[in-house]
Amino acid sequence: MTLHVTFAGGKGGVGKSTVASSVMYYLRNVVGFVAVDADADAPNLHLIFDVRKPVRVRTLEDSKIAIIDQKKCIKCGLCYQKCPYKSIEIKNGEYLIDPMTCEGCGVCSYFCPNNAIKLKKTKTGDIILYETKYGFKLISAQLDVGRPNSGKLVTIERLWANEIANEEGHRYVIVDAAAGIGCQVIASITGARHVFLVAEETPTSLHDVIRAYKVAEHFGIKSSLIINKVGMTKTSLIKRWAYDYGIEVIGEIPYDSSVPRALSMMKPLPEAFPKSKASKALREVSESVLDILKGL
Repeated sequence: MTLHVTFAGGKGGVGKSTVASSVMYYLRNVVGFVAVDADADAPNLHLIFDVRKPVRVRTLEDSKIAIIDQKKCIKCGLCYQKCPYKSIEIKNGEYLIDPMTCEGCGVCSYFCPNNAIKLKKTKTGDIILYETKYGFKLISAQLDVGRPNSGKLVTIERLWANEIANEEGHRYVIVDAAAGIGCQVIASITGARHVFLVAEETPTSLHDVIRAYKVAEHFGIKSSLIINKVGMTKTSLIKRWAYDYGIEVIGEIPYDSSVPRALSMMKPLPEAFPKSKASKALREVSESVLDILKGL
């Protein structure tokens, strides 16, 4: 059976993808896994691992946009009045729908008295399979501009990763979730066996990691905490919260200027700067992650 684990964190910019990619780098020769970049709005693992040519691409056409048949339109203006997203504009006496802002809700079609508006299926985005030079496969996704259903893309990513892991005899799928606690993150956490929360020592990060923790708790999934950018501030709020809730802190990673330099080189931090303070701490974090994986 394939086991999924997820890196989440709530607030963007805490270094979650840096931590996740470093753990993947350290574990690449220890356990078999498929990596998933579950941020369909702004994927970045393919940049960190410097993979440019996809092995395979699957397209999801699951979104809808409204189309007005100008020959049937009687210019009553009801669609313009009723559209909740203000996606309909009037140009030269014609009612036109902006495909970038239309959510495909169907309100305009419902109220049209002359059946002049139809909902048409359109592309939601792509799910992309990469082969990394580090010996593991990476599944990423790219949501088309203005399209909904990022959560569904993530679900399909994980299903595909599961399929590949089973075919190749890998036991794990490691998921790097998006920021926040929206549908993408829920789709990343649902069904996971463990969630690794990544946070920094700031009040905003504490606020958001609590929300991410509550999502995992809602689904009955145990969490561990990794504190990143230690030393950037002098607060110990994150540690106190973890202690109060009985959450194990499995690593503390010091603030390190080599991190942005590694990102600019399009390399995982431990490869670019193996002797850096952060890399050494991430090795210890990876050992703790491995212990948890073995115990699942």
